[in-house]
Amino acid sequence: MTALLALLACALTVHLLVHPRTASGIKVVLLTAPPVAGVVWLLEEVFKRPLTAVAVAAVFVVVVIALLGLLGHPRLPTWTKMIVFGTVPVAALAWLLVVTADDTLKDPGEDPCSMYYGGIGVSKAFPPQAYCRYQDGSTHDLATGTQFVFWVCFAISLALLSIGLWQAVRDPRTLVRQFRSGVSQSTRGTP
Repeated sequence: MTALLALLACALTVHLLVHPRTASGIKVVLLTAPPVAGVVWLLEEVFKRPLTAVAVAAVFVVVVIALLGLLGHPRLPTWTKMIVFGTVPVAALAWLLVVTADDTLKDPGEDPCSMYYGGIGVSKAFPPQAYCRYQDGSTHDLATGTQFVFWVCFAISLALLSIGLWQAVRDPRTLVRQFRSGVSQSTRGTP
């Protein structure tokens, strides 16, 4: 039953995304809300971190407002607006690769630090970093190239979303326009 409901939800989402009269604000929320809702659910139900889940949800609301402001910015070319849809997922994937580079979830002795370097794997969530710590106190960084990719994509995304947030604060009607369908008065017909 759950699989059927998930399949119906996916079909409805695809229908709304390809439907030309669906407002772009609704499309943005449909694309971004499900993964964030999954993360919030995991944080609250599985990891028992309700404050972290609230923080993630609050950041999501601010990012959606910034994204809608960016999409409604009148003077930016379309290609600059679309860059965010590439840099945000790449930054998220790079972050995941960095924080799991030490593979501390594997059986002890099977992670790369103890197998290849003879140390203990350590990772930090933000700023994302993974390294091997040795008994003498020295360290060996893991995934330095992926860290670079994360920071480049993070900086580009942050700059563009800052422009969008500024546009949303400066002209709140930008947000309202993103939730209106593309139907004008002349195409609705006369009463």
